[in-house]
Amino acid sequence: MTHSPTLLLECLLRAGMRDVVAVEPATGGLAALAGIATREGAPPVFVKAFADVPAGDVFAAEAEGLAALRELGGVVTPEVILADRELLVLSMLRPRPPSEAFWEHLAHALARLHMSTIHPRFGWHRDNWLGRRRQVNTWDDDGFAFFAQRRLLRWLGQPRVEAALDAGDRAALERLCHRLPELLPDRPACLTHGDLWAQNVMAAPDGRPALIDPAVSYMWAEVDLAHVWSTSPPPEAHRFFAVYAELTALDGDWRARMPIVQLRQHLAVLAQFDDDWGAADQIRATLAPFRPRR
Repeated sequence: MTHSPTLLLECLLRAGMRDVVAVEPATGGLAALAGIATREGAPPVFVKAFADVPAGDVFAAEAEGLAALRELGGVVTPEVILADRELLVLSMLRPRPPSEAFWEHLAHALARLHMSTIHPRFGWHRDNWLGRRRQVNTWDDDGFAFFAQRRLLRWLGQPRVEAALDAGDRAALERLCHRLPELLPDRPACLTHGDLWAQNVMAAPDGRPALIDPAVSYMWAEVDLAHVWSTSPPPEAHRFFAVYAELTALDGDWRARMPIVQLRQHLAVLAQFDDDWGAADQIRATLAPFRPRR
């Protein structure tokens, strides 16, 4: 198997970036190979590609998502230097600082994104990608139907999900989907990042929060909130949630809703990775009240 820095360097050279002199591996991503490319006479860049197959429209969709977050929602994102069927090249960001002020700034940025991009329909004008699986974004006027069909039930046919969940679990998920209007408030669609766990939060060169690796769509804002809440945010993020709730006038019951909203991400992780980091257990725990009674 080709060593990842070598593969990334070959991709960069094929794309015409002849000033690249070396590539060092980068950590953090789950779906793609990633590296830092040193260039002669130019700033270094971040690059990622897939090891086994061409990416198709994955990187074009990601580049479009970064532009949408920046241009429609005012979020800081890296500059897209190149996006093609083989690789994505971005300007460099910095690791996020371990400070409460940084996370409070992120709360303001996320609240501004969600409140300034209200949309009459749920979806996106094209499908894009969550990890290495297609995210289906067919437009729908009904947020509950969209979430049920495009974000939850769509994972049931995936082999790893079929193997991990039994018939009772699958019936419970269908029952939960049917009851979504009782379980979740009727909220409007807004532009969402779509994969907002802590690893996708970084810092711009000027220190402002910056977001990477989006899977954008017009969806409930709590999709983003649930992902931050449910994926072990660092201790310094504790004020993030209070600030976001205050800025968006979030009701006091939002924490109780997070497991249901996060089902979408747990199912996506279960579908894609051998190590699901406890996703199957979380899914079963959330579905337990909806299992058929014996």
